[in-house]
Amino acid sequence: MDEPDAWASATDLAEYAYCPRAHWYHDHPPAGGPSRGAQRRADAGRRFHARELAGERRRAEYRGAYWGALVVGVLLVLGALAWIFHP
Repeated sequence: MDEPDAWASATDLAEYAYCPRAHWYHDHPPAGGPSRGAQRRADAGRRFHARELAGERRRAEYRGAYWGALVVGVLLVLGALAWIFHP
């Protein structure tokens, strides 16, 4: 059995962070190549990761807008309560 390398490159770490199973398969490919079902699942996994990353980017881009909307909403609720309970 081969002894694992003592060092991990930045690419290895990034691949493992992206998907530990993908990292393992990188060094241990199936003998007969990927099956049709495995290929479909891999495509579904790529679509899933792309969707998740797009959502993260969107949330990062509009973070200020979300906080601004939250502050405005809280101020509107407090203003409505002050108006209702004003003597």
